[in-house]
Amino acid sequence: MPRLALYQPDIPQNAGTLMRLGACTGVGLDIIEPCGFILDDKRMKRSVMDYADHADVTRHVSWAAFQAQRRGRLVLLTTRAAVPYTQVTYRPDDVLLLGRESAGVPDDVHDAADLRVLIPMRPGTRSLNVAIAAAMVLGEVLRQVDTADAQTIISSAGGNG
Repeated sequence: MPRLALYQPDIPQNAGTLMRLGACTGVGLDIIEPCGFILDDKRMKRSVMDYADHADVTRHVSWAAFQAQRRGRLVLLTTRAAVPYTQVTYRPDDVLLLGRESAGVPDDVHDAADLRVLIPMRPGTRSLNVAIAAAMVLGEVLRQVDTADAQTIISSAGGNG
Protein backbone atom coordinates (compact mmCIF):
# COMPACT_ATOMS: atom_id res chain seq x y z
CA MET A 1 0.00 0.00 0.00
CA PRO A 2 1.33 3.49 -0.74
CA ARG A 3 2.19 5.90 2.07
CA LEU A 4 2.09 9.63 2.65
CA ALA A 5 5.08 11.45 4.15
CA LEU A 6 4.90 14.97 5.55
CA TYR A 7 8.22 16.82 5.77
CA GLN A 8 8.56 19.05 8.85
CA PRO A 9 4.95 20.26 8.91
CA ASP A 10 4.20 23.66 10.37
CA ILE A 11 0.37 23.72 10.32
CA PRO A 12 -1.24 21.27 12.77
CA GLN A 13 -4.62 21.29 11.02
CA ASN A 14 -3.04 19.97 7.82
CA ALA A 15 -1.26 17.18 9.71
CA GLY A 16 -4.58 16.24 11.32
CA THR A 17 -6.35 16.28 7.97
CA LEU A 18 -3.67 14.01 6.49
CA MET A 19 -4.04 11.63 9.44
CA ARG A 20 -7.78 11.49 8.76
CA LEU A 21 -7.16 10.96 5.02
CA GLY A 22 -4.82 8.08 5.85
CA ALA A 23 -7.26 6.55 8.31
CA CYS A 24 -10.10 6.64 5.78
CA THR A 25 -8.06 5.23 2.90
CA GLY A 26 -5.90 2.74 4.80
CA VAL A 27 -2.74 4.64 3.87
CA GLY A 28 0.00 5.20 6.43
CA LEU A 29 1.44 8.63 7.23
CA ASP A 30 5.08 9.34 8.04
CA ILE A 31 5.70 12.61 9.90
CA ILE A 32 9.27 13.81 9.49
CA GLU A 33 10.27 16.05 12.38
CA PRO A 34 10.94 18.63 13.59
CA CYS A 35 7.39 19.92 13.42
CA GLY A 36 6.36 23.52 13.93
CA PHE A 37 3.92 22.38 16.64
CA ILE A 38 3.59 19.66 19.26
CA LEU A 39 1.89 16.52 18.00
CA ASP A 40 -0.89 16.67 20.59
CA ASP A 41 -1.85 20.21 19.49
CA LYS A 42 -5.60 20.77 19.96
CA ARG A 43 -5.90 22.17 16.42
CA MET A 44 -4.50 18.93 15.02
CA LYS A 45 -6.82 16.87 17.22
CA ARG A 46 -9.78 18.89 15.97
CA SER A 47 -8.85 18.13 12.34
CA VAL A 48 -8.26 14.41 12.85
CA MET A 49 -11.47 14.19 14.91
CA ASP A 50 -12.07 10.66 16.19
CA TYR A 51 -10.02 9.01 13.42
CA ALA A 52 -6.67 9.12 15.26
CA ASP A 53 -7.06 5.55 16.53
CA HIS A 54 -7.55 4.37 12.94
CA ALA A 55 -4.51 6.21 11.57
CA ASP A 56 -1.18 4.49 10.93
CA VAL A 57 1.24 7.28 11.86
CA THR A 58 5.00 6.88 12.16
CA ARG A 59 7.12 9.70 13.56
CA HIS A 60 10.70 10.14 12.37
CA VAL A 61 13.05 12.37 14.37
CA SER A 62 14.80 13.60 11.22
CA TRP A 63 15.05 13.35 7.45
CA ALA A 64 17.98 10.94 7.87
CA ALA A 65 15.93 8.69 10.16
CA PHE A 66 13.07 8.66 7.65
CA GLN A 67 15.43 7.82 4.78
CA ALA A 68 17.00 4.98 6.77
CA GLN A 69 13.59 3.35 7.31
CA ARG A 70 11.89 4.23 4.02
CA ARG A 71 10.97 1.55 1.55
CA GLY A 72 9.66 2.11 -1.95
CA ARG A 73 9.93 4.90 -4.47
CA LEU A 74 9.94 8.45 -3.12
CA VAL A 75 7.53 10.63 -5.11
CA LEU A 76 7.77 14.34 -4.27
CA LEU A 77 4.79 16.60 -4.90
CA THR A 78 6.36 19.91 -5.90
CA THR A 79 5.61 23.00 -7.92
CA ARG A 80 9.14 22.68 -9.36
CA ALA A 81 8.39 19.43 -11.21
CA ALA A 82 7.86 19.06 -14.94
CA VAL A 83 5.68 15.93 -14.90
CA PRO A 84 1.95 16.24 -14.11
CA TYR A 85 0.82 13.71 -11.48
CA THR A 86 -1.74 12.27 -13.90
CA GLN A 87 0.97 11.20 -16.37
CA VAL A 88 2.75 8.82 -13.99
CA THR A 89 2.38 5.09 -13.50
CA TYR A 90 2.30 4.59 -9.75
CA ARG A 91 3.50 1.58 -7.77
CA PRO A 92 1.98 -0.03 -4.68
CA ASP A 93 5.03 0.88 -2.57
CA ASP A 94 5.21 4.57 -3.55
CA VAL A 95 5.74 7.12 -0.78
CA LEU A 96 4.14 10.48 -1.59
CA LEU A 97 6.28 13.20 0.01
CA LEU A 98 4.77 16.58 0.83
CA GLY A 99 6.85 19.57 1.87
CA ARG A 100 6.36 22.21 4.53
CA GLU A 101 3.43 24.48 3.91
CA SER A 102 5.65 27.54 4.30
CA ALA A 103 8.76 26.48 2.36
CA GLY A 104 8.39 23.12 0.61
CA VAL A 105 11.51 20.96 0.96
CA PRO A 106 15.19 21.93 0.83
CA ASP A 107 17.25 21.16 -2.27
CA ASP A 108 18.86 18.02 -0.79
CA VAL A 109 15.43 16.52 -0.08
CA HIS A 110 14.21 17.58 -3.53
CA ASP A 111 17.24 15.88 -5.09
CA ALA A 112 16.69 12.69 -3.06
CA ALA A 113 13.27 12.09 -4.63
CA ASP A 114 13.09 9.29 -7.16
CA LEU A 115 10.31 11.11 -9.00
CA ARG A 116 8.90 14.64 -8.84
CA VAL A 117 5.31 15.40 -9.85
CA LEU A 118 3.20 18.52 -10.00
CA ILE A 119 -0.46 19.40 -9.97
CA PRO A 120 -1.06 21.76 -12.91
CA MET A 121 -2.47 25.11 -11.77
CA ARG A 122 -3.56 28.34 -13.38
CA PRO A 123 -0.87 30.94 -14.07
CA GLY A 124 -0.37 33.39 -11.23
CA THR A 125 -1.17 30.86 -8.49
CA ARG A 126 1.57 29.46 -6.24
CA SER A 127 0.39 26.27 -4.61
CA LEU A 128 -2.49 24.26 -3.21
CA ASN A 129 -3.06 23.41 0.42
CA VAL A 130 -0.83 20.44 1.26
CA ALA A 131 -3.72 18.22 2.40
CA ILE A 132 -5.73 18.97 -0.75
CA ALA A 133 -2.71 18.23 -2.93
CA ALA A 134 -2.13 14.96 -1.08
CA ALA A 135 -5.76 13.89 -1.51
CA MET A 136 -5.71 14.63 -5.25
CA VAL A 137 -2.55 12.66 -5.95
CA LEU A 138 -3.38 9.86 -3.52
CA GLY A 139 -6.73 9.42 -5.27
CA GLU A 140 -4.91 8.86 -8.55
CA VAL A 141 -2.43 6.47 -6.93
CA LEU A 142 -5.21 4.41 -5.36
CA ARG A 143 -7.12 4.39 -8.66
CA GLN A 144 -4.09 2.90 -10.39
CA VAL A 145 -2.83 0.57 -7.70
CA ASP A 146 -5.29 -2.29 -7.36
CA THR A 147 -4.34 -3.77 -3.99
CA ALA A 148 -6.27 -6.12 -1.74
CA ASP A 149 -6.47 -3.33 0.86
CA ALA A 150 -7.96 -0.92 -1.68
CA GLN A 151 -10.54 -3.52 -2.73
CA THR A 152 -11.46 -4.11 0.92
CA ILE A 153 -12.03 -0.38 1.39
CA ILE A 154 -14.19 -0.20 -1.74
CA SER A 155 -16.19 -3.29 -0.76
CA SER A 156 -16.80 -2.11 2.80
CA ALA A 157 -18.02 1.24 1.48
CA GLY A 158 -20.65 -0.51 -0.61
CA GLY A 159 -18.99 0.40 -3.91
CA ASN A 160 -18.72 -2.00 -6.79
CA GLY A 161 -15.39 -0.80 -8.21
